[in-house]
Amino acid sequence: MTQEQTIGGHGAAVWVAVKQKLKDYLQLVKLSLSIMVVFSSVVSYELAPNIVSLNWKMVLLLALGGILVTGSANAINQVVEKDTDAKMKRTANRPVASGRMSESEAWVFAFLAGVLGIGILQFFFSWQAAALSGLSLFLYAFIYTPLKKVNSSAVLVGAFPGALPCLIGWAAAFDTGPLFNWTGGLILFGIQFLWQFPHFWAIAWLAHGDYSRAGFKLLPSDKGPTRFSAVQAVIYALAQFPVGVLPYAVHMSGIVSLGIVALANVFLLVQCIRLLREMSAKAARRVMFSSYIYLPVVFLALLFDKVHQVVS
Repeated sequence: MTQEQTIGGHGAAVWVAVKQKLKDYLQLVKLSLSIMVVFSSVVSYELAPNIVSLNWKMVLLLALGGILVTGSANAINQVVEKDTDAKMKRTANRPVASGRMSESEAWVFAFLAGVLGIGILQFFFSWQAAALSGLSLFLYAFIYTPLKKVNSSAVLVGAFPGALPCLIGWAAAFDTGPLFNWTGGLILFGIQFLWQFPHFWAIAWLAHGDYSRAGFKLLPSDKGPTRFSAVQAVIYALAQFPVGVLPYAVHMSGIVSLGIVALANVFLLVQCIRLLREMSAKAARRVMFSSYIYLPVVFLALLFDKVHQVVS
């Protein structure tokens, strides 16, 4: 083998290792989940009344801060749950659970990402946004994560950090001053808070076998996917109707988004009712996919209405 071939082979091996490491870090931060979190935070930021134009620099900084904080929380989650992740098919290939990444490496990443993300929100936005992001990280990583093996109330606890990105985005739009008003942020928080229950319970319904083997208690009923769990999904879907009217009631949005939000609520409720009637994995899968559609439709409808009002 020539020297050139040796160097070329070494270079290829290095490139493969770099790609695998990058892939591992993307898995560590749960990129798709982080993007969803950033989406709701950015939309909430843009819905604030004092934001009247799109500033790409601020949007990208908010997104970067959000991804870093969320990635930190997800990294801690994977370190704490590495043994249980190894028992489940859907998570066994995660970097810490599979042994490709050490716990210490994941902890260092989590610390640096968390500090940097909170720092970005503090320096470029507001102390309220930074404080809320720190609270969200703490609740998710150190309260919700260990509670999952204790009691199904973990889902309720986890819904708070799951909805806090809306408040973080809203708070990021304000300096401390007379214009700061929590009303709009709390409404958006409420929409995302309630959305999580049918969304997550549909996932837990489908993955109940895996979750049970790992010791997680995530459905409302200790007996697993039961009618009681389906009833709970219906109740939370119904609760979205009055909350969905609030953006219009406080003049955050107009009549167009009110109609779209109402239709989205009907759509999600129908799928939850079908789950209650059919009690099947197929029906749970419909709820899951419907919930994935629901949130971006609702948030983009509210944002479109605001943009329309500003332009006109």
